[in-house]
Amino acid sequence: MLKKPAEPDPQSLLPLPVAVFHILVALADEERHGYAIMHDVAERTGGQLKLSAGTLYGAIKRMLEDGLIEETPERPDAEYDDERRRYYRVTSFGRKAAMAEAARLSRLLSRAKAIGWLPKRG
Repeated sequence: MLKKPAEPDPQSLLPLPVAVFHILVALADEERHGYAIMHDVAERTGGQLKLSAGTLYGAIKRMLEDGLIEETPERPDAEYDDERRRYYRVTSFGRKAAMAEAARLSRLLSRAKAIGWLPKRG
């Protein structure tokens, strides 16, 4: 019986590049194509982070190679969709890596708050 290769440790990818983490967050709740990912990131960050096409597709290429995301064969509605678009979704490993990064950032923010670098909630 062939053994499935062990999944890498998500911790080995930390810290995730900012663009990679934002792309994973954009794909957390639905499959999206590149332009929709760029729009989601810009909207969610209030325009403070706008991914260029080069940054986005370079990150997507690496994320596919690392097994964080996968291209989906399905198309939402072929009648209204451009067949050239590629849709992506988060893999189980990608979700684990994103959760590990979120936990890392949470610990970092807790420390920043403890030393007075973030306002305390009142």
